[in-house]
Amino acid sequence: MDYIIFGITAYLLGSIPFALIIGKLGYKIDIREHGSGNLGATNAFRVLGIKAGSIVILGDILKGTAAAVLPQLFHADAYPLIIGIIAVLGHTYPIFAKFKGGKAVATSGGMILGINPILFIIMIATFLLSLYLSKYVSLSSMITGVVAFFASLFFQNTGLTVVILILTAFVAYRHWTNIKRIINGTEPKITWM
Repeated sequence: MDYIIFGITAYLLGSIPFALIIGKLGYKIDIREHGSGNLGATNAFRVLGIKAGSIVILGDILKGTAAAVLPQLFHADAYPLIIGIIAVLGHTYPIFAKFKGGKAVATSGGMILGINPILFIIMIATFLLSLYLSKYVSLSSMITGVVAFFASLFFQNTGLTVVILILTAFVAYRHWTNIKRIINGTEPKITWM
């Protein structure tokens, strides 16, 4: 019963489309009709700007964190990592946005924040360094997943390592078109770092 209750709650939390909400309320535009059409933070930064993008990425991170800590807060018999994954799926396939959401990066990171804050800090540092060197958000996201996988081995938590491996593969799958554009040299680079 705990898995059903917290699973549904996590999916609904993950489904909150912050990019869509901020775009419509603050800018009177549907972000799905601009940029890449994606409901993730990267497109929010590109289309709506730094302020709106920052709000979106914070919201996307925190909904993953909230989902992961829910079972702990209520002392429920539900594995936080599984509940966190459900939130990531909600973000990627949101019921509130016709099941077309983001690419799972920020919400996955938020889930890790709720489980292992030290690993989250490692991930943030890796992402920022990769972004500084490559200027590709998509590539930096995938590199961060790989580094997080190897870093998780030091925490000797098999469940965490397996989940990160799954999420890293999922993020790579969600970025398949980006990978092809990087190979072709057509993937857009950031200009602000």
